Amino acid sequence: MKPKREGIVYSTNPDFVFESEEKNIQTLANQQQNLRVMLDKKQRGGKKVTLITGFVGQPADLEALGKSLKTACGVGGSAKDGEILVQGDFREKILQLLIKQGFKAKLAGG
Repeated sequence: MKPKREGIVYSTNPDFVFESEEKNIQTLANQQQNLRVMLDKKQRGGKKVTLITGFVGQPADLEALGKSLKTACGVGGSAKDGEILVQGDFREKILQLLIKQGFKAKLAGG
């Protein structure tokens, strides 16, 4: 994963080293996570996905949580950029799974 170098185009200084502002974020405990579970169908060809947002932590932990949720629902999806997408409308089931695992989660959206 390459660091984002927004605003830096070129430097004539041969000793220049770009210092990334990204910090190594530690994954919060399940009780401290504030997750939102919602239904989304924007720009997806009318197909519904369950979207889980608000995860704070390492990408590997996000992937592991996403995999466990997708496996429990028996469907596909993805986990990236702090969001988990699960194909289909599984809001209630995912909410119960997250609460059972100790996460602070609630339904969001209309």
